[in-house]
This record gives sequence, structure tokens and C-alpha cells, in this order.
Amino acid sequence: MKYRVDSPKGKQIYIHRMSVVEPVFGNIGTNKRLNRFSLRGKSKVQGQWQLYCLVHNVEKLAISS
Repeated sequence: MKYRVDSPKGKQIYIHRMSVVEPVFGNIGTNKRLNRFSLRGKSKVQGQWQLYCLVHNVEKLAISS
């Protein structure tokens, strides 16, 4: 795995991954303290996840305005 990540292609993929997806999950998991869902059932969990994503996006809009 170290060889794959240290290769030129691996570095390019890893840099893109860190800049696009990881901060969202880090913010929701750490700052919002969502480490497990409090509801059961796929539709309820999906609704709870969408609510956390909505809050994340509204905060981004409030900061940039």
C-alpha cells in the first residue's frame, strides 16, 4: 500500500481525495459529533444523514456570505 500511495499516480489520487471528500466527513464526524446514527431503518438513517449534510452546507453558505 505504501508503494501505491507513494507512486506518482497514487499521490495525484490521494491529493484529490483529501481536498474533495475527506473534510466533509471530518467536519460531520468530529465537529457535529455524528459517530453513530440514533435512528433505525434505512429511510430514517438516510433522512438523518441528509439533515447533517444540509447543516454542513448551510454553514458553508453562512461563512462565505
